[in-house]
Amino acid sequence: MPTRMLIVFNPAAGARRRRRLLAALDLMRGVGLRPEVADTTHRGHAAALARDAAIAGVPVVVAAGGDGTIAEVADGLAGSDTALGVLPLGTANVLALELGIPRAPAQAAGVLAMGRTALLHPGVARRAGERDLLFVQMLGAGFDAAVVHNLSTSLKRAIGKGAYVWQTLREMPRYGFPPIRAVIDGRVEDAASVIVTKGRLYAGRFMLAPGADPRAEGFHVALFRDAGVLAAMRYGAALPLGLLPRLRGVEVLRARSVRLEGNGIPVQADGDATGCLPVTIEAAPRPMRIVVP
Repeated sequence: MPTRMLIVFNPAAGARRRRRLLAALDLMRGVGLRPEVADTTHRGHAAALARDAAIAGVPVVVAAGGDGTIAEVADGLAGSDTALGVLPLGTANVLALELGIPRAPAQAAGVLAMGRTALLHPGVARRAGERDLLFVQMLGAGFDAAVVHNLSTSLKRAIGKGAYVWQTLREMPRYGFPPIRAVIDGRVEDAASVIVTKGRLYAGRFMLAPGADPRAEGFHVALFRDAGVLAAMRYGAALPLGLLPRLRGVEVLRARSVRLEGNGIPVQADGDATGCLPVTIEAAPRPMRIVVP
């Protein structure tokens, strides 16, 4: 069992999450682990901290935060033998839910103490002239990405998931729903919005792609065919009921590579805004290890 690990934490996440982190640290030290904490100061810092730790031979780097923090740390660890650990302190914690990593600090610390790992198969988003972007859970283009792009960080910190609901309602009447051209393993499809996912879940515990697994190779692509406010309302109503994958106007396809095209259409990856289309999505060059229950 490795005794040394680096925990990467964003102090801007707030005092409540800091308290949860401190509770987990106490428990880790009680079972013989030697966690060190590194606070991030700017976007991209988590990846740099993880990369430096991997070069230094730290066996486990823990992302203490949400899916965006996890993706940054994973980006820094890509190509190394250092394992990714997760303390789920974020709003949605989708990857933690996928893998059964508990939210409670005591139980999450226990998972890290056990040190059991599995292979994770991230995706990579590529744009001409830009650095490749690694993601561990999903990449969305269209309406859901517009919500993420315009979401207030302070509102998200204040009311959590409620901020997404509020921004969704604000976005519906003003988003234009321009068409997206998706080339899925060479097959051309048209949609109003697209979500390329590694896992089953979306926005928390809500089912999107029942057959997906982040520990498996390949992607599942959810195509939302219908455009407009009424369609967005229908999709939103079906999501908490677990009916979205079976809804008229929604199709989920398996894929090994995806090309999304549409000028100026926003993109989000693992819940963070990340530019616009076009983008090509492929498997990361190699899988990585992640600490699991």
